[in-house]
Amino acid sequence: MPTIKILTEGQLRQVVSLDLEAIDCVERAFAALAGGKVVMPPILSMAIADYNGEVDVKTAYVPGVDGFAIKISPGFFDNPKIGLPSTSGLMVLFSVRTGQVEALLLDNGYLTDVRTAAAGAVAARHLAREDARTACVLGTGLQARLQLKALSLVRPLTSATLWGRDPAKAAALAAALTDELGFPVSPTSDLASAVPEADVVLTTTPASAPILKADWLRPGQHVTAMGSDQHGKNELEPACLARADRYVPDRRAQTEVLGELRAALAAGVITANQPFPELGEIVAGTAPGRLTPDDLTLCDLTGTGVQDTAIATFARDRADASGLGLDVES
Repeated sequence: MPTIKILTEGQLRQVVSLDLEAIDCVERAFAALAGGKVVMPPILSMAIADYNGEVDVKTAYVPGVDGFAIKISPGFFDNPKIGLPSTSGLMVLFSVRTGQVEALLLDNGYLTDVRTAAAGAVAARHLAREDARTACVLGTGLQARLQLKALSLVRPLTSATLWGRDPAKAAALAAALTDELGFPVSPTSDLASAVPEADVVLTTTPASAPILKADWLRPGQHVTAMGSDQHGKNELEPACLARADRYVPDRRAQTEVLGELRAALAAGVITANQPFPELGEIVAGTAPGRLTPDDLTLCDLTGTGVQDTAIATFARDRADASGLGLDVES
C-alpha cells in the first residue's frame, strides 16, 4: 500500500525557512508559469461573512515537478479576539503520475507565509534597483515582518521605516525588526514624508481603501503591493498604476479581479486592453523588467497556485532528506 507522509507545522519550520533557497524555489516557479505549460485554475474563494471569514483554495500542475499541491487556506479575522490566529490551513501533495496523496502538510499557513514573502523578494530582485538601500513598509502584521526580511536578502538595505494604523504596534514591530535584521527600522506616522524617501515601498495590509497615494511616489522607486488578494481589498490609489513606468502582475487574470489592477480598471485609469508583462515573463527573460534607474516599477502580488506547488514539494523534499515526518499507510 502507498504511504502518506504527515508533517506538522513544527517539523516544517525545521526544514523550511525564509532564505535564499526558498526564494530561488519560488523564482523557478514563476519562470515555469511563463512557459505556458503550467495548468493553474482560478482561485476558489468562499466568503463566510457571518464570522468575518474566507476560505481560498489554490493549486497548479507544473511540468517537471513530480507533485502538485492543493492548498486550503482559511482566514477568520476575528480570531485574535478569542486568542486564535487569523489564518490557518494545510497543503495536500499529490503524485503527478498516479494522483495518489503523497504528503499532508499541516502547516497552519506557515508555508504560505514563506512563499508569499519569497515572491516579494523575487519581485524586488528583478524590479528594484540593485543599489536600493532604504525601504518603507505599510503594515504591522506578519507579512510586514517577512517582506522586509525577504527584501533584505536580495538588496543591501541599510534602513527602513514602518507605518501602521496602531502606532504602538508599529513601534513594537520596528524595534523587533531592528534587532532581527541588524539595521535601523523606525516607526513613522507620516507616510507623505516617509514614502518618497524610500527606494522600495512594501504594502502588506488588508486595506479596503487606498493607503498609498500616487503623489508620494518618485522616479527610481519600486513598489511591491501584496495585501490586495480579495475582491474588496485595495491598498494603492489607482493613479499609482498609471504613474508607474512598469506595472507587473503576478498573474494578469488574477490581478484583474483580486489585485490592485481591479481597482485601477474600475477607476478608469487603466484600460482593459493595456498589455503588461507578468512577473514570470520577466524572471524567464522573455519580457524586460526595469529599463532605467529612473523607472518607477510596481509589482502586484495576489498569490498563485504555482507558488504553493513549488513550496510544498520543496518542503517534502527537505523533510525526506532530514528524515522528518510520520509515514502512514493510506
